[in-house]
Amino acid sequence: MLHPPRHFVYLDAVARAGSIRKAAEKLHVASTALNRKILEIESDVGTPLFERLPRGVRLTSAGEVLIAAVRRSMADMRSAESQIEQLRGLVRGTVRIGCAESVAVDLIPDTIAQYQQTHPGVQFQLVAGVTGVLVAALLADDVELILVHDPVPSDALRVIAAIPQPLCAMLRPDHPLADRDTLRLADCQEYPVALGDRSFGSRRLLDALMARSHMTLQVALEASTVQTLKEFTLRTGAISFQFQIGTQNEVRRGALVAVPLTDRTLTNSQLVLVSRAGRTLPIATLSFMEALVNRLAALPG
Repeated sequence: MLHPPRHFVYLDAVARAGSIRKAAEKLHVASTALNRKILEIESDVGTPLFERLPRGVRLTSAGEVLIAAVRRSMADMRSAESQIEQLRGLVRGTVRIGCAESVAVDLIPDTIAQYQQTHPGVQFQLVAGVTGVLVAALLADDVELILVHDPVPSDALRVIAAIPQPLCAMLRPDHPLADRDTLRLADCQEYPVALGDRSFGSRRLLDALMARSHMTLQVALEASTVQTLKEFTLRTGAISFQFQIGTQNEVRRGALVAVPLTDRTLTNSQLVLVSRAGRTLPIATLSFMEALVNRLAALPG
């Protein structure tokens, strides 16, 4: 296995932990030794890399520049190791992927399970979250791929695949609106609803539409997880809202009904597979990326 230079590991660990003591615990080294090593690196560079605070450390501007280069170098080394394994006829390694919660309990685990049947040497690290947080993780090389809803276009992002994802109202089968083929948001006004908090992309779409239309909803619950919203709908009958991809598990089971919303601004969303522009991805990640693109292409349109 290829190992990055030790001082790269030290810098990265301290930057992530925000504390020399916590980084030392994770690295299983003495904090005094780690602090001494950081001071040596700063002496070699000729400028402080960390600002010493009462409760830890924070990267200086010079530290931000250096740590970005360090992480790119470490990512390239992982990629080189993966390519060497490929030359030996193996696909091994760890795929680090971030995804929206809408695909974290169904599509992504299922795709990983199918992929590992033919690639048992590949492991996965999966983190679920909101789009903004996952884009930041991608740009920091904490993950190699993200599958998210409507990331803000940027030259720093490479779009690999994108599929339309209309927003749907999720209803219990006994709800008065459950037999409708489509709905407008105004149709939901007279019923209790459950909304994701303002970190949700769907919430921002709904808030914008309500502000433009001078519309109000009877909000019975705001929650920070999709699963909480679904459970609340199941237990109370309140309407919740979810991108189409996140409704499939409950619809298959007959637990909930998903009715597309036809308001123009709610039909233009996309589920987007993204990598960092300019990054060379490890072979294992490229291999899984191909499987995921094929899975996305096979989804109902």
